[in-house]
Parts: sequence; C-alpha cells; structure tokens
Amino acid sequence: MSPIRTGLIFAATLTAGLALTMPLHADDGSAAAYKDIEATLGQVPTMFKAFAEVGIAGAWAEFKSLQLNPQTKLDGKTKELLGLAVSSQIPCHYCIYFHTAAAKLNGATDEEIREAVAMASIVRHWSTVLNGMQVDEATFRKETDEMLARAAAMAKN
Repeated sequence: MSPIRTGLIFAATLTAGLALTMPLHADDGSAAAYKDIEATLGQVPTMFKAFAEVGIAGAWAEFKSLQLNPQTKLDGKTKELLGLAVSSQIPCHYCIYFHTAAAKLNGATDEEIREAVAMASIVRHWSTVLNGMQVDEATFRKETDEMLARAAAMAKN
C-alpha cells in the first residue's frame, strides 16, 4: 500500500474514532449565544440565524468583543469607517449599508464617510498598479521607508 493511501486510511480512522468519542448533541453554546444576541441587539438578525449553529457562539463572541466593544483601542466611528472602506472594496451591499449607518450612529459625518470610501479607492487603485506592473517589493519597501523617515524628520522641525 502506498504511503499516501496509508496516511489517508489512518486519518479517516482517527477522525471516525474521535467522532465516536464525542457526544452527539454537545452543548456548543448556541442557545446562550442566541439569547445574548437578542439581549444585546433586541432581536436575532437573520444574518446570525443563517450562520452555522455549531459556530454561532464563536462568531458572536468575535463580533461582540471587537466590533461592539467600546473598550477597544479603536473607537466605534473608526471601526465602522474601516468596515465601510473594506466593504466598499469587497463589494458587499449589506456591509456598506450597515457600516454607513453604524458610522453615522458613532458620529461620522458625511464628509468622513466620503473620505473613508475615497481612501479605499486610492488603496485599490495603487494596489492595482503595484501588482499589475509587478513593482519590485524590496524596492518599494526601501523607498517607502526613506519617504517615511523624511516625513518624520520634517515633522520634528
């Protein structure tokens, strides 16, 4: 038998053995997560209902501990403007709607929203140029370090 086939048989046997030792209906925390989502948001939005139940506790913990947490290093407005910039690039119409509304709720002005989207477009533009023209990355890094060092020196003066 080939080493690859032996390895596949071993992996399948190990996986099957592990599955037999796990309870069929393990408490994955989904019930508590759905309760907390409803308590926090006033409802369980469809996006959370559509998520795989086995992973909802982890997905909610990530969402709540980073995006909804006011104690992170980034304030809510900054996080939502970042979310808007990224969702504009994906593009995701759902995310654009959500992050625009959430940015406004967190105090972003229309001009800050326009600026975040414009920054996203600038990054996308130059990423296209750099990647499409296959600019040497080492040269790019060297030139960037030199420009930033110059800017830092000028800021001190």
